[in-house]
Amino acid sequence: MNGTVTVIDKGAVRVHSYMAPDDSLNVTTQLIETPARVVAVDAQYALAYADEVVAYAKGLGKPLDRLIITHAHPDHFHGAARFGAPVHALPAVRQQIVAQGDAQDPTGVVIPVADITPTVDITPGTEVIDGVPFVFEAVSGGEAADELVIKLPEQGVLVAQDLVYHATHLFLGNNDIAGWQQAVDTLAADQSYDTILAGHGLPAGPQVYPELRRYLADARALLDDDGEAYKKAIMERYPAYGGPFLIDIGNQYLFGAQNA
Repeated sequence: MNGTVTVIDKGAVRVHSYMAPDDSLNVTTQLIETPARVVAVDAQYALAYADEVVAYAKGLGKPLDRLIITHAHPDHFHGAARFGAPVHALPAVRQQIVAQGDAQDPTGVVIPVADITPTVDITPGTEVIDGVPFVFEAVSGGEAADELVIKLPEQGVLVAQDLVYHATHLFLGNNDIAGWQQAVDTLAADQSYDTILAGHGLPAGPQVYPELRRYLADARALLDDDGEAYKKAIMERYPAYGGPFLIDIGNQYLFGAQNA
């Protein structure tokens, strides 16, 4: 297996976090295993890694109930069709995916948007899935324009996805550091969750919040009008972090051709 799987046992629920290698942005798919089924969260960027996740999920011996897409960044939905399950998302996220049109895998394979468009709208609130309460919350602003946060209050599990990165460089292309800082503060204020699932990087505990706050503050101070200078400065400050290509992608959004 090319990716890294971390398994967290929470009694009635086991969480299997699949983190892709550095060459695929360390993007993380969550497989939430309930007593009788599996709920997948986010679908990987490269189809090959989506296939690895699906193969691992099938090895659990339980049906894949659904795939939830938390936000409309391609690294989280490109592999959706590979899961062979109904795709759920917030209506705003579905609309944003449709607006992007057909996609392309890193190998050059075309990914038709019709194949990956969510078909089931998520309404914020609580849904009991296989006896386990899932709390769905919509967040606007931050790493993406709209994001879904999933909470499992009985297990103390917070599926933050791209509102939390763990030991991985941040994608700042949405150009909303202030909104991201506010979102992190809101998540951190609820101390009832001891397991934080990141959208890039391995699972973490609440200690991830001060780390993320520090990175966001540094990014805000260092980010000027020169993307290459920013990349050099932030990588010097966080030399052990993975996913440096995320800086390049963010710089393309922020500075265009200068950093293309």
